[in-house]
Amino acid sequence: MKQYNLGIEATLEILGGKWKALIVCLLMSGKKRTSELERLIPDISQKVLIQQLRELERDGIVGRINYHQMPPKVEYYVTEYGITANKIIDIMCSWGRENIRLRKSQGEDIELLEK
Repeated sequence: MKQYNLGIEATLEILGGKWKALIVCLLMSGKKRTSELERLIPDISQKVLIQQLRELERDGIVGRINYHQMPPKVEYYVTEYGITANKIIDIMCSWGRENIRLRKSQGEDIELLEK
């Protein structure tokens, strides 16, 4: 039996790491193909992106639609269960924006590209 000391451990197991919350955040606005996600997250390698998507799919956060056509087409979307993480993602985004404002006010050369 798996045991956690705190609930946040279970959350981080699913949404933790450098890319997962960002991937979920981007998918909240609608279905995306792998290539779209690669363009939106330029620093992620294709291998890591696919690995993260598979883990999110395994955990029920993300779903995948395979279109049987040539060339092959796959789209990813946030599942109904994944939508329950929306509050967490929104709070992380708000905290990040506030953190960037604070650091900028302290003289750090930092910029938020989000529009």
